[in-house]
Amino acid sequence: MLATVYSSSVIGIDAYIVEVEVDISRGLPSFSTVGLPEGAVRESKERVKAALKNSGYHFPTDRITVNLAPADVKKEGSGFDLPIGIGILTATGLIPHSALASHLIIGELSLDGSIRPIKGALSMAIMARELGLKGIYLPSENAMEAGVVEEIDVYPTNTLSQLVQSLNDMESISPIKIDRDHMVNKVDYDFDFNDVSGQENVKRALEIAAAGGHNLLMIGPPGAGKTMLAQRLSTIIPSLTFEESLETSKVYSVMGLMPKSQGMITARPFRAPHHTISDAGLIGGGQTPKPGEVSLAHNGVLFLDEMPEFRKNVLEVLRQPMESGAVTISRANSTVTYPASFILVGAMNPCPCGFFGDLKRECTCSYREIRRYRTRISGPLMDRIDIHIDVPSVPFKDLTGFSQAQSSSEIHQRVMAARKIQENRLRKTKIHTNAMMNSRQIRRFCQIDEKSNTLLEMAMEKFGLSARALSRILKISRTIADLAGSQDIEQAHIAEAIQYRSLDRKLLV
Repeated sequence: MLATVYSSSVIGIDAYIVEVEVDISRGLPSFSTVGLPEGAVRESKERVKAALKNSGYHFPTDRITVNLAPADVKKEGSGFDLPIGIGILTATGLIPHSALASHLIIGELSLDGSIRPIKGALSMAIMARELGLKGIYLPSENAMEAGVVEEIDVYPTNTLSQLVQSLNDMESISPIKIDRDHMVNKVDYDFDFNDVSGQENVKRALEIAAAGGHNLLMIGPPGAGKTMLAQRLSTIIPSLTFEESLETSKVYSVMGLMPKSQGMITARPFRAPHHTISDAGLIGGGQTPKPGEVSLAHNGVLFLDEMPEFRKNVLEVLRQPMESGAVTISRANSTVTYPASFILVGAMNPCPCGFFGDLKRECTCSYREIRRYRTRISGPLMDRIDIHIDVPSVPFKDLTGFSQAQSSSEIHQRVMAARKIQENRLRKTKIHTNAMMNSRQIRRFCQIDEKSNTLLEMAMEKFGLSARALSRILKISRTIADLAGSQDIEQAHIAEAIQYRSLDRKLLV
């Protein structure tokens, strides 16, 4: 007897259909799986055999052949356990073939017949809808994330016997119902900008970064509050749209990181990898490519604390995703692309000891040590960071004062107003923030008057600003003007923007 069950697997963050063909024929007892199965798939025969027996079903003592089609694509993961078990029961006549038509079946089997969660359920549900399938049977723990996909029924399943009874119309499994209109709501963060004492200039820089989507680097001594400020950037960035939430959720789904209590990622991601991370851990990769931290930070913030302490080869791999918003990983047998559009926030000390320029503590570093320390971040990478801001130590009076700082909600409102202006200006282009503008768009949208041009020329000569700093200053000034509600870039906007290029000044060290 031959039975075919539709299942699915994932390449990158996109799912594809897998036909699980089970043939039971006469011969010596055996169980073979073909179709490029990797380790977890090959081991499924032991889980399936024990699950069938412990669920009260007879396991055939014939020759069993399982083919996973298409046979030229490597299959990985444990999600084929359930379709293989259902295929065996269908081939032995315990389940009608008609019950399997137009439905996807995915799940890992425990030895007692219960069904464990799998990775990539959201991508599989999206693929099933695109193929016009009627429904999908999957573990109950994955039902929330798959249920956000419209026009397809998602059936949460707990045990093998429950699914068998449902396919035989002996027990009904109700499809999960999710109010998709309220999936992405206002998120309550544990952090707020009014928790931060002082540092008003840095808060202003973070507001500009959030409004224009600019990458930012903070330079200051230990204990100045760089990490504290970076953690609060997510609270002022515009909330995720449904489409952005779906993109981000697909990455977390294929990594198995989706929270059980929610079907989608509703808050902007904030990822802060340790400086000992490898290039594969940051950018993604491995023998079987997996998303890295840059993809987990998609549509959110990637924070690199102690940035010069990261290995140089690790930092250099950031250049492609910062430019294109995506990561392409090529291997001998496959090429996958992961989304990676994020705001990069870096933090570093001004020197190895951390106290260069501090008015109260003496720096013990030589000029050569300071230069060597700062050049750990290469020019091409620094070229992709729009804002450099000095973060001085907080004075005692600011730490003990009772003045109420602005809250994240107040700053968020100004950021949203600036983003609305950018959306209207850039609606005929493929970009949506000032940070994404290329040289042609800068010339078009960042025109300045004669006085502003003179000021910019003077600044470039006095501080030794590079040519690459010029376009960054113009983009930053455009965002500052948007925050001010000004249609034109004024001299004051240029002057403020110049202050955010501190590492470009040749007099800094």
